[in-house]
Amino acid sequence: MTNTAPSPLDRLSGVLAADMDQVNTLIRTRMSSRHAPRIPEVTAHLVEAGGKRLRPMLTLAAARLLEYRGDDHVKLATAVEFIHTATLLHDDVVDESRQRRGRPTANLLWDNKSSVLVGDYLFSRSFQLMVETGSLRVLDILANASATISEGEVLQLTAAQDLRTDEAVYLQVVRGKTAALFSAATEAGGVIAGGSGDQVRALFDYGDALGIAFQIVDDLLDYGGVTATIGKNTGDDFRERKLTLPVIKAVAMADAEERAFWVRTIEAGDQREGDLEQALAIMARHGAMETARAEALDWAGRARASLAALPAGAIRDLLDELADFVVARVA
Repeated sequence: MTNTAPSPLDRLSGVLAADMDQVNTLIRTRMSSRHAPRIPEVTAHLVEAGGKRLRPMLTLAAARLLEYRGDDHVKLATAVEFIHTATLLHDDVVDESRQRRGRPTANLLWDNKSSVLVGDYLFSRSFQLMVETGSLRVLDILANASATISEGEVLQLTAAQDLRTDEAVYLQVVRGKTAALFSAATEAGGVIAGGSGDQVRALFDYGDALGIAFQIVDDLLDYGGVTATIGKNTGDDFRERKLTLPVIKAVAMADAEERAFWVRTIEAGDQREGDLEQALAIMARHGAMETARAEALDWAGRARASLAALPAGAIRDLLDELADFVVARVA
């Protein structure tokens, strides 16, 4: 029998176990509602669904990396997780998704109204937690991230299904809807720990680059991942007509026949039996998956490079390995 070595994420989780226990306790406490029992029901369905808690762990890791000794990082990590959960609830309504983390979505089990309103409740809870730290700078960081996430999602609505969308717009969307919370998580952890300007900037850069690499890989996994691993059905992005990086690259290199295929399936939404397989074949013909993965590797390298300005030690080493691990999911 072969023993599988724990991943950098698992090892980081082990190092931060005591802090994460406090975060999980605070999550359960703050997602409760005395007057609306549906709130903890809907929240628990998603929060307890087995997510890795990567974003709150980044906040904890950033604070511990700079030798923080207080407990406000726990509040910030919980706020980050609430923001993330709220965006997932809203996203599933917008995308009309039926599966999240391998389980039926909240909007499918309850309804769209419940998902939207519970998401709003979690946003409010997150801001309460930020205020409790007494740091106006942290409040500014996470408030800006929340606005940027919404902006990125709206931009995706207008850019999706438009074959004129290029890689620059895609990057702007990714920076908004994904990387903004990664970078805010690491930056806030550095600020609450009293890090220097250079250290806080390095933590922001790490989170930004890691988030971009993470999203590119997620987009790649949609065209080649295992459903049990990615928590949704393979090909959902194609069926939802989302212009993600591998498709954008394939469209840019398309001949007339291939472009007509993308116009029909993505812009017009006329999808037929076998179209997903044809999309995969076109992407393979142009090496779109490989070049997109190369870009993810480049962003992972940028994340690792930013760590040079931060104190050496076990946590920095794990963050370094984590950047490679994120991309290794599509090795």
